[in-house]
Amino acid sequence: MSASASGERAAVRRARLRIAVLTGAIITLLVTVVGGVADTVMTRAQSDQVWRELRYGAERGDLSSPPVCTWLFARGSTPLANAPAGFPVQSDMRRVRRTHEAVERTVRRDDTQYLVRTQVRPDGQVVQAVFDLRFQLADRQHLWFALGVAEVVGLLAAAATGVVLGRLAVSPLAEALTRQRRFVTDASHELRTPVTQAYTRAQLLARQATAQDLPARHREGLTRLVGSVGRLGEVLDDLLLSASLAAGPARPADHRPVDLVALARAVVAEEADRVRDGRLTVVVDGPPHPLFVDGVESALRRAVGELLSNAVGHTPPGGRIEVALTRTRGAVTLTVANTGKGFDPAEAERLFERFHRGGSTGRYGLGLALLREVVTHHGGTVTATGHPGHGARFTIRLPPGGTPAVTVGPPGGRAPRLVPRRVKAGRT
Repeated sequence: MSASASGERAAVRRARLRIAVLTGAIITLLVTVVGGVADTVMTRAQSDQVWRELRYGAERGDLSSPPVCTWLFARGSTPLANAPAGFPVQSDMRRVRRTHEAVERTVRRDDTQYLVRTQVRPDGQVVQAVFDLRFQLADRQHLWFALGVAEVVGLLAAAATGVVLGRLAVSPLAEALTRQRRFVTDASHELRTPVTQAYTRAQLLARQATAQDLPARHREGLTRLVGSVGRLGEVLDDLLLSASLAAGPARPADHRPVDLVALARAVVAEEADRVRDGRLTVVVDGPPHPLFVDGVESALRRAVGELLSNAVGHTPPGGRIEVALTRTRGAVTLTVANTGKGFDPAEAERLFERFHRGGSTGRYGLGLALLREVVTHHGGTVTATGHPGHGARFTIRLPPGGTPAVTVGPPGGRAPRLVPRRVKAGRT
């Protein structure tokens, strides 16, 4: 899958996921807020009611028949048979007898909580009232259990709602991206033939102008026309290749072992005329043995050709271009370095943006952006380094591939069989 196509699909998936997450977060927040408010209101209401009952029981309750869930303790009275152990709290009784001020506390015991109030009654008797919060705590647990169930149901509903909303909201975006790729493909394909015809006709007119010794300004105008139409054709080729990569992953049959050393030498040979016209020196430094990578040969040729073409275009006359190929750390590396005017290191990543125009590097068009698509499509990476006035270096790293199969014909006229060709590894 190409970088652009995978990037677009990843963007669509992220948009859908974001909608689902936001929907779930909103519902979760609402349920949590509602649960928190309900718990706070219920806890406060229960607490106020219990303390009112406890204070009333401590002041006026019948020691032999206290209110429900309440026990009353006083000197000389017999506690009820079901009174919790550990009461009354003698320290509070002594304190109240001494100070005549009421004391309230919460005691945790026997997996529950007790509210305890100790005070002096109007008749001078010190009474301690104890209230068991067992049932109130159970009500709160039931409330939080119900809120937890509602939270789970809400999350499931949020996930389903998010998926539906994500598809409904993002589908137009995905359709727009598909239409955009289709338009680029159709437009590039339809324009390719007339542009090729115009380029051929412009070349013919330029040669005729030279043969007929037309004025220099006419010949120069036709030469510029040939160059402009040629660049237009290159842009269309880039758009077609980009659209084909964005259409989806290549078929497995399209991937074959490609000797990157031989491919680089062939690309350099194709640029011989431009190199000679620019009075440049191009050196290919590669091992004597092949360096194979798995991929589509035409796409890799286009990528390497773009690097070399970029180097030729940005290297002044008399400059030097070095193409180095190595295999290190489990990767096949191709580096193209030139002695051109270089670029600002801050622009290194932006060079691979479509139609990027740098302050001192000029316009890069689609080439480097398409180069990154091709390299990423093959599971590799491409980086750029440079400094103004000190040239530039572009490095492609691709995973190594297997060796191609060779045909061996056994004796006896049998059908040939395919065996892998072993290449002796050399030091790189």
